[in-house]
Amino acid sequence: MNNSEILYLYDAKLTNPNGDPDEENRPRMDYERDINLVSDLRIKRYIRDYLSDKGYELFVSKVDDKAVTAEGRIKKLGSSDVDTILDKLIDVRLFGATIPIKNDNKNFIGPVQFNWGYSLNKVEVLEASITSHFASGEGNKQGAIGKDYRVKYSFVAFSGVISGKRAEHTKLKGEDVEALDKAMRYAIPELATRSKIGQYPRLYLRVEYKDDETILGDLRDYLKFSSEDESVRDIKEVTLDITELIEFLNKNKDKISKLHYFADEKLKLVLNGNKVDFKEAFGDFSLNEVK
Repeated sequence: MNNSEILYLYDAKLTNPNGDPDEENRPRMDYERDINLVSDLRIKRYIRDYLSDKGYELFVSKVDDKAVTAEGRIKKLGSSDVDTILDKLIDVRLFGATIPIKNDNKNFIGPVQFNWGYSLNKVEVLEASITSHFASGEGNKQGAIGKDYRVKYSFVAFSGVISGKRAEHTKLKGEDVEALDKAMRYAIPELATRSKIGQYPRLYLRVEYKDDETILGDLRDYLKFSSEDESVRDIKEVTLDITELIEFLNKNKDKISKLHYFADEKLKLVLNGNKVDFKEAFGDFSLNEVK
């Protein structure tokens, strides 16, 4: 398998992209820069939930709707054979895992890794009080009062990598990567909860290289985000300049095999000062749209 690098953009409107349990579940923030943060574990959880919903068997999952230890999960699987485990569990093939096998731990480093996402815009956090209809205790007739924290608008960018060499060790297959592509497009809107509704994928780009050695670096560095108002509130106010990204990819075109992508038509892309659609902007490359 060849290396790939991933650029993933989604937005969040009046929602909580990634609550911090140490901060009363407030959205994770870099308050020095007013930047919204989202952990790589949050993205992996979306992907796992999507794959589980589609019938894939996972290592990181509950057994009979109950949380279990890693040992309990392997026991339920019915085999401690490494090849059997890798053949059955797509999340181990994708993300790796530490698996207890015969009183030992087998450590698989996942070929698919993401770093933390961050917003390309400055983000404001909305704090509101919420009241439950149920009494907070036996002697209290009033409903319990809590806090609800949400971002007003966050345009989040993630970067990721697929290592072809590590893929050999976890037996990652081409169809696994295709399932990952679909998860990146559909997982967030399909699995919306009360705190997550209002999030939509806007752009997914997986740059597949011609070998298992090429890594060009974080593609977020070549994006320029702008909006009609500094206090952006909607995708209609967002413009993404991809001029530097196109120049960078063209400069390395001889290393690129194919671009796998999804682009939301609501996202305004600009190239050399002109509004363009994705196919127009990336037309010099071999393209595969994720459907």
